[in-house]
Amino acid sequence: MRLLTAVAALNIKDCWIGAGTIRNAIWDQLHGFPARPIPGSDVDVVFHDPSDVSPARDLELQRRLFADMPDAAWEVHNQARMWSTNGDPPYGNTADALRCWPETATAIAARLEDGCVEILAPHGLQDLLGLIVRPTPAFAARREEYCARQAAKKWCERWPKLRFITPC
Repeated sequence: MRLLTAVAALNIKDCWIGAGTIRNAIWDQLHGFPARPIPGSDVDVVFHDPSDVSPARDLELQRRLFADMPDAAWEVHNQARMWSTNGDPPYGNTADALRCWPETATAIAARLEDGCVEILAPHGLQDLLGLIVRPTPAFAARREEYCARQAAKKWCERWPKLRFITPC
């Protein structure tokens, strides 16, 4: 909640905490583990604002978050720019960008909206809550990249109940 509150204070429309921060906390809970950060992992803040796609804006927002919560490893990325980095067609909003993330269980984000936690999950929550790892449709044809990512993450060591639908 501290992280979500800090991001909400940025007052940016369509701004979320996504990916591993959300996924890892849920997988830890489903394994009966206390929530704990993975060494070297960051807090991914994603938003979509085509009015200013400069990397300098992302860095300024990141600096603001660090000033508010210096103990978090903030990473801020405007998804209105990231499509070109990822080799995708332009994203229409943050949900559209999440649709193209590597795993269905990773393509999730949360934010505080009017005091309530709102979830953004373009591929649904079934895989995340079912401890299932599978590529999103956008990554299904990128098997080599997907498998390299799975090997680097070593998720099966941290969460032994995970089921990998597309084994590498």
